[in-house]
Amino acid sequence: MNEVLSQDEIDQLLSAISSGDNETDDFKPVNNARKIKIYDFKRPDKFSKEQLRTVSNMHETFARLTTTSLSAQLRSLVHVHVASVDQLTYEEFIRSIPTPTTLAVINMDPLKGNAVLEIDPAITFCMIDRLFGGRGATSGNKNRDLTDIEQEVMEGVIVRILANMREAWTQVIDLRPRFAQIETNPQFAQIVPPTEMVVLVTLDTKVGEEEGMMNFCIPYLTIEPIISKLSSQFWFSSVRRSSTTQYLSTIKGQINDVDMDMVADFGSINLPIRDVLALRVGDVVRLSNIKVGDPLSLSVGNKKKFFCQPGVVGKKMAVQITGKIEDVDAEEFEELSVEGDGTYE
Repeated sequence: MNEVLSQDEIDQLLSAISSGDNETDDFKPVNNARKIKIYDFKRPDKFSKEQLRTVSNMHETFARLTTTSLSAQLRSLVHVHVASVDQLTYEEFIRSIPTPTTLAVINMDPLKGNAVLEIDPAITFCMIDRLFGGRGATSGNKNRDLTDIEQEVMEGVIVRILANMREAWTQVIDLRPRFAQIETNPQFAQIVPPTEMVVLVTLDTKVGEEEGMMNFCIPYLTIEPIISKLSSQFWFSSVRRSSTTQYLSTIKGQINDVDMDMVADFGSINLPIRDVLALRVGDVVRLSNIKVGDPLSLSVGNKKKFFCQPGVVGKKMAVQITGKIEDVDAEEFEELSVEGDGTYE
């Protein structure tokens, strides 16, 4: 129940307002209205914010790889970075791009369906001019279709870009994107129904002094089978697992070439210092805990690994492994495990 002011409190409040002791703004009613977000039921969201962040992280890697590869191919400074990742309908995407433009239809094998890579005409003609030996000038008419030769040239650029895409997606799926065809009219690239939701990755691209956009449009139906993998937890764990495996194989390769000391231990005995100092060449030291015929222990580094017996091979002394010491974990030295008998000199 709301509190009711007493008559004395009301009088004090009125006198404070009339005397100017308090600001009238202090008595303005509090706006308790909740903020309302408009939701269009005709185009429900298919991607969560976390999934969009994961897609953005993947294509940050793609942008870095594309920056390097295009700089080498065009012999010019190229900079590519992710500007935004949004979800919208395919019709909205088609309406947002110019006509004519460069639209590459991409087969997203092993995923079902296609995706679209759209390259701004300014960037397209700048790339073509560079590959034709120019300086990347686009002063001519950019509002035209590509010639057959220009299409062939752009196909080579797009194939190189797709190789970067495959590497960027490797943490989620072994993607094998294949170039299908180039369209210049967006209306002819109807890969999904107009109302189907897509994720749109917009890449700011700069080639030399020319700036423009590349848009990568992926329908929801295409990536629906792997939508559960588009989470930050899965992506980062995959990155760590891949890095660990890579480093582990490198370390194993280097360890295989490391020299290890192998020592055959005939036995031990405790002697006083005065007896040790009195030892001379030809003295016999009796090992009380070792009998003739008992196996010796063969140590690798500072670990006892095998049982062995002494012998001679040619003119050199040697030991023959007769067994494995069971109290050592087999996985510790799996590289040194021996099957059957072997001879070490």
